[in-house]
Amino acid sequence: VCVTPAGRAVQLRSRSRPRPRPLGSLLSRLPLAPAPAPRRRTASQCKPEPPLLRTSKRTIYTAGRPPWYSETGAPVDEAFVIGLCGGSASGKTTVATRIIEALDVPWVVLLSMDSFYKVLDEGQQALAARSDYNFDHPDAFDFELLVNVLRKLKKGKSVKVPVYDFTTHSRRREWKTVYGANVIVFEGILAFANKELLKLLDMKVFVDTDSDIRLVRRLQRDIMERGRDVAGVIKQYNKFVKPAFEQYIEPTVQVADIVVPRGEARADPGVGSGSEHLPSCRAALASAHQGQPLPKTLSVLESTPQVRGMHTIIRNKDTTRDEFIFYSKRLMRLLIEHALSFLPLKSVTVETPQGTTYEGKRFHRQRITGVSILRAGETMEQALTAVCKDIRLGKILIQTNLDTGEPELHYLRLPKEISEDYVILMDSTVSTGAAAMMAVRVLLDHDVQEDRIFLLSLLMAEMGVHSVAYAFPRVHIITTAVDKRVNEEFHIIPGIGNFGDRYFGTDGPSAWCDSDSVDC
Repeated sequence: VCVTPAGRAVQLRSRSRPRPRPLGSLLSRLPLAPAPAPRRRTASQCKPEPPLLRTSKRTIYTAGRPPWYSETGAPVDEAFVIGLCGGSASGKTTVATRIIEALDVPWVVLLSMDSFYKVLDEGQQALAARSDYNFDHPDAFDFELLVNVLRKLKKGKSVKVPVYDFTTHSRRREWKTVYGANVIVFEGILAFANKELLKLLDMKVFVDTDSDIRLVRRLQRDIMERGRDVAGVIKQYNKFVKPAFEQYIEPTVQVADIVVPRGEARADPGVGSGSEHLPSCRAALASAHQGQPLPKTLSVLESTPQVRGMHTIIRNKDTTRDEFIFYSKRLMRLLIEHALSFLPLKSVTVETPQGTTYEGKRFHRQRITGVSILRAGETMEQALTAVCKDIRLGKILIQTNLDTGEPELHYLRLPKEISEDYVILMDSTVSTGAAAMMAVRVLLDHDVQEDRIFLLSLLMAEMGVHSVAYAFPRVHIITTAVDKRVNEEFHIIPGIGNFGDRYFGTDGPSAWCDSDSVDC
């Protein structure tokens, strides 16, 4: 019996292998530490429908992830991966849920090995329909795809995860996009059966449940959830499930750090959220690149009397909302037109109505996609669609974590096949550059080329310009004005105030990260 820091006991079976360590001590290896206050926890897994996890105390939904980059735009730390292995219906998902509750971290990815079954051909489909196909054999899984997905998640990359349909024994057309997190919980019957997978696991937990209990659970699950009949379930269990457990699954208990008996995770490790160990992105950005000349990738709209006059109006705290919106839209239109002049053009000759020729320019055939950082960046979409016909639009929602003050990605909707597009990324203001850097990182994770990203903003602080340019030196930065400094609250000085509140007519504190409660 091992006693956790919380004083609870966990019984570990004695086996001819190194003695497993208690759950509390193993979880203490996580790069986390107690937090001064409890946090809401969320998780994301590879199922298309919410909620993702229901526990006895709460429902855990998909929401957000921490900044996964430093002031250089590079990933900060790899995620901590916990591997859960055990026989079919041993209680791995229950153990995973309890680990997530005990960890008290806000960003967790729950990845199931069930998503990585291979696509069956017609012959294998026929065997599966008769319960004659062995889904518990290593050959039934696409280990190459699984290792690739888990490796990318560990590095903080976005991945596409297949969704397997157990009723039709096939993958659904829609794959789920999953992002990395502090902790990745990976569970599956053969989670320890592949050497490459084992290299990616920082902690290995084996869920050891009696075979009779597992059979009863499997009968209930397969009949009620997967549309099977009793005879078929028992036939498949005796022919494939039980032999595979004895040959491939049970021996892997030797590599486990922890053995959980009877599928019960009783340990309470008492670990906090660890938010204080996350990099203080905006603070780091605020102290970097001071005194440096503005980068060559920056283009500022010429400060003509008209432009300066419009800035005077929108910066004035006494300007009415109607006037603020009107002159902001005028500036946005000028900004968009200015940005389009940086897109690649080719020389063309056209014939005029008078029968003469004209030597002109035309944009190449590549598509342009607009992506707004919600909510204030969305105000620039109208100006973009007014000058770019049939343009595709995407949206990124980045919010400020009220506990840490850091930006987090909460929502993403990008058009398909965006990797070859020229992307106009729109935000109303850029202060430290934290939100803009996160948005650029998202686009790069979706294989958009860095030199095809154009970051547009009505107003930027020098700090934000330097941050984005240093992290992503090939991103084009275009604005109507650059202010010298930000204050202790990361607001641009002299600035234009809270752009979102002034434009939409809202008041009071907000968790929005673009310009609503704090400039990013």
